[in-house]
Amino acid sequence: MKRGHLLALVIIAVASMVIISTVGDASSYVSFKEAKDIAEDGSSKKIHVVGQLKKNIQGEVVGVVPSSDRLSVSFVMVDQENVEQQVYYNEPMPSDLLISEQVVVVGNYKNDLFVADKILLKCPSKYEEEEIKV
Repeated sequence: MKRGHLLALVIIAVASMVIISTVGDASSYVSFKEAKDIAEDGSSKKIHVVGQLKKNIQGEVVGVVPSSDRLSVSFVMVDQENVEQQVYYNEPMPSDLLISEQVVVVGNYKNDLFVADKILLKCPSKYEEEEIKV
């Protein structure tokens, strides 16, 4: 067997191992109910939950409470199954949180509270096309 063929086989084997190991860590979006069930089973893996911040009848965001030192924030989020859940984030509030269209929280449950390690936001202003007036 030529050295080139052997080297190609080694590279393919290493690439396959990397892909297989990362697939095991991949997470899909789940609801708060599913996330709670996963946590009750004893799993501590990070879970992705997608939803929106809770809004009142006028469409204003409610339930967002930054800590007094502004180093953490808690808020009420509604998932795609309309389940409300208090979420705690131990980092300063992201600047676009209140105007975000969708929120993805990555974390897990701790004592009936969803603790987010990461927050991903989809803000409408970033994706809207602006009109150019002539």
